[in-house]
Amino acid sequence: MKETKILLSEKEIPQRWYNVLPDLPTPLAPALHPGTGKPLGPEDLAPLFPMELIKQEVSAEHEIEIPDEILNIYRLWRPTPLVRAHRLEKELGTPARLYYKNESVSPPGSHKPNTAVAQAYYNKMAGTKRIATETGAGQWGSALSFACNLFGLKCTVYMVKCSYNLKPYRKIMMQTWGAEVFASPTDKTNSGREILKKDPDCPGSLGLAISEAVEDAATHDDTKYSLGSVLNHVLLHQTIVGQEVKKQLKLVKEKADVLIGCIGGGSNFSGFFLPFVKDKLKGQPIDIIAVEPTSCPTLTKGPYIYDFGDVAKMTPLLKMYTLGHGFIPPTIHAGGLRYHGAAPVLCNLVNEKVVEARAYHQNTCFEAGKLFAQTEGIIPAPETSHAIKAMIDEANKCKANNEAKTIVINFSGHGYFDLASYEAYYDNKLQDYDYPEEKIKEALKDIPEVK
Repeated sequence: MKETKILLSEKEIPQRWYNVLPDLPTPLAPALHPGTGKPLGPEDLAPLFPMELIKQEVSAEHEIEIPDEILNIYRLWRPTPLVRAHRLEKELGTPARLYYKNESVSPPGSHKPNTAVAQAYYNKMAGTKRIATETGAGQWGSALSFACNLFGLKCTVYMVKCSYNLKPYRKIMMQTWGAEVFASPTDKTNSGREILKKDPDCPGSLGLAISEAVEDAATHDDTKYSLGSVLNHVLLHQTIVGQEVKKQLKLVKEKADVLIGCIGGGSNFSGFFLPFVKDKLKGQPIDIIAVEPTSCPTLTKGPYIYDFGDVAKMTPLLKMYTLGHGFIPPTIHAGGLRYHGAAPVLCNLVNEKVVEARAYHQNTCFEAGKLFAQTEGIIPAPETSHAIKAMIDEANKCKANNEAKTIVINFSGHGYFDLASYEAYYDNKLQDYDYPEEKIKEALKDIPEVK
């Protein structure tokens, strides 16, 4: 009998997070202070983050031990299954072996609690009373609400307005775990009010919601800020995913030939592939593919330069691929992929040709998600369907070339709160947006010059 689920015991949960920074082929460019343009020091980040997270952000240690309190919570859903997609293989008629790492089994339904629990823990230890954050599709907001509830912290979520309206059940999840949720842009912050003056019908963006959450945290002494993607410590916490995948592939005597994940800011994909970077740099032939929407083509169309992470220019300047911090992407249903930038670590590896980036329209991704649901049974999140589309393309290449490659994707979240998006797809109401060149050119004009 062919094995379907490759499972690890709770004793096999990784005990340490893997830090890729010492193993990068070129050093990561430093984050710069938004006001002075000088490299950031710990004291610059202290108003936003607890010191333990700041230390992790710049750590040169190859591994960082996971506290027992965090591991005890991880056991609610970890280790997650690595699943062989036998039925999808058969449907495609491919000789490739297809696997997906099912991160949708966490209580909030995605990979996001891997870092949400860690960030809530370190904030609790530092005496924080409330955490402010942003969310796009709602997966990050629901994960942080879940984590804050476990540690007795208050949680305020600024949810991108178009997602707030399209995904009401994510909002209800957050409220069930005790969070207060606002549609961004709001009239509660200076940055929100400024945008609403210019465009009262603004659909919002992750960059704008970040501005509101950062402003909230910076103006309240009992509040810290939490980010669900992009920063080094967030990617660090997510490496528990890739470490489990390595153990699971070893159990079935497989080596990954292709690793695929969707990207917005880059957390699910990075946590999935970073533990394999050393293997690739040592010569193991692994194709690592990041997939983004055509309407927000950060890695495939953006320049690799310093930019702000938010609209109001309150965050540090990071060297990354960017479409411009003022860019407001079209309203697509994969709300978690509507971010103008991406994680500096991921961008570094794209620039070094360790990672390949590609972009797809949303209709073809929903088509791939539907096929996955009809063969494997799980309805994927619209974001995750981007990775599935790439997996299907790679499997079809294997069929054409008669190659039996091992292809693994990170199944970053389920789509059970995204059924309105699927309804729009079935009703032929989804628009495919081409690369909005003029809007991006306009947004790039405001990027600061960094020498």
